[in-house]
Amino acid sequence: MHTLRPALLTDHYELTMVSAALRDGTADRRCVFEVFSRRLPTGRRYGVVAGTTRLVELIREFRFQPAEIDFLRRTGVVDEAGADWLSRYRFTGEIDGYAEGELFFPGSPILTVSGSFAECVVLETLALSVLNHDCAVAAAAARMVTAARGRALIEMGSRRAHEGAAVAAARAAYLAGFRFTSNLAAGQRYGIPTAGTAAHAFTLLHDDERAAFASQVATLGKDTTLLVDTYDISQGIRNAIEVAGPELRAVRIDSGDLAVIAQQSRQLLDSLGATETKIIVSGDLDEYAIAALAAEPVDMYGAGTAVVTGSGAPTAGLVYKLVEVEGRPVVKRSEQKATIGGRKVAVRRHKPTGTATEEIVVPQGVPDHRPNDRLLQRSYVVDGEPVPLPTLDESREHLRQCLISIPWEGLKLSAGDPAVPVTVVPAE
Repeated sequence: MHTLRPALLTDHYELTMVSAALRDGTADRRCVFEVFSRRLPTGRRYGVVAGTTRLVELIREFRFQPAEIDFLRRTGVVDEAGADWLSRYRFTGEIDGYAEGELFFPGSPILTVSGSFAECVVLETLALSVLNHDCAVAAAAARMVTAARGRALIEMGSRRAHEGAAVAAARAAYLAGFRFTSNLAAGQRYGIPTAGTAAHAFTLLHDDERAAFASQVATLGKDTTLLVDTYDISQGIRNAIEVAGPELRAVRIDSGDLAVIAQQSRQLLDSLGATETKIIVSGDLDEYAIAALAAEPVDMYGAGTAVVTGSGAPTAGLVYKLVEVEGRPVVKRSEQKATIGGRKVAVRRHKPTGTATEEIVVPQGVPDHRPNDRLLQRSYVVDGEPVPLPTLDESREHLRQCLISIPWEGLKLSAGDPAVPVTVVPAE
């Protein structure tokens, strides 16, 4: 599979700004850019930081090759000075931000990129592309995990996404608490447990359902999942238990009124002696459909399209804005899109019990420390070099703890205020 190199995953105007800044002498001014959201997607009470580690890996590879520079020169995107600068490009600045798995809210400065104007501005498109996608998927997946109430989920949305986005989505969903992915590339690259058995096509291939089930059990053993809704679900369950016996690990149902079918299937399985056989349901599930099945005898959910598309919010709405030049705060004042100048530091305040109460953001300073405060930013890149980062499993546990810390109202699926208010303290 052809993989695009990260340098050209960049909007045209980033490079025209570099060319102009090189020409007028402002390219080397020390600048600070911040990534934040002005608002959460409709109905959401929190966002989830995801993709930062992926971004750092891509920035490490962010180099303009001769063929790419030739393309940019030939098409007039950059002049000779710009082409020469790009040929030597290496990010030498600093990147700080919220940990992966951290929650964020409107105004949270989740990523801070510091360096020369030119070396920072060319990273805007890449940073927003990675973070807007991964944060959107992780937030949707986290809501599904909450709705599942401890039951396992498998991410199975690869066929509903761009092939590269499918791998990133699997990673973000696993960070959010999904147990498995169907995507083998994600399993290889990130160590995510993979799962899957057979589709309806395998059943249709055979002369009858029993023959398909017998083939699958002969190959995979009784510790497998048989898809029982190709024809008649009740007969499918009978055929599955007849072939595999009551030791069959699970049946999967991919269609119909899942609440009613799950109850009927559980009763039928129990009557056949398959009391330990699990029920897995799938089929266009989102957090609301999962929540509606909370009282039903379902053991695992398979979610696809809703996960990889952010369950109706395919972007986190993050922006990348210049907030400081040569130590001087700069402010965008346009209506509806105003920014707060200056590099910011953020802490989250908690009650002694551990419940988060407020996020404090201070431009050009550090908030007064109080008991139970937690500093939210950490280093990702120092002097152009990535620093050791938490593992994916550590980030997954971090999110789990963050979700425990917010007020219970913040976990509701209904629309409401952000789970934790953000207070920006004016600079002195």
